[in-house]
Amino acid sequence: MRLGQFALFSMIALTLTLPALAATRTHRRPTSPHKAVGKRAAKPKILGQRGIDDDRATQIQTALIKAAYLSGTSSGHWDSASEAAMRKMQADNGWQTKLVPDSRALIKLGLGPGTGAVASVANPPNPVAGSAQ
Repeated sequence: MRLGQFALFSMIALTLTLPALAATRTHRRPTSPHKAVGKRAAKPKILGQRGIDDDRATQIQTALIKAAYLSGTSSGHWDSASEAAMRKMQADNGWQTKLVPDSRALIKLGLGPGTGAVASVANPPNPVAGSAQ
């Protein structure tokens, strides 16, 4: 009888203490807010080109005029006519059309790295299709 009572009390004590032992360890759920101690909020990074300098726009427009993709004179401001001329040049070369010039387009226009002012156009488009040279 004593052994039965001891087993019964042991089982009751064990049943009552197991949840208490399990509750001492805190569990964080993935949706719980994490508190950053001593950290500042990071500033958002600006990706991509934000604009074209007026001097550089003049150089690019002059090269686009020499390549017969833009007509008139260079305005010095990157406007919708400049964007359309750049898209046309990029499409004619089979490149992805973008509103701002990429490195391939600048190199093709002779404005790549190592060039000073506006250089001559590398390969101007042939205005007459199928003409013999």
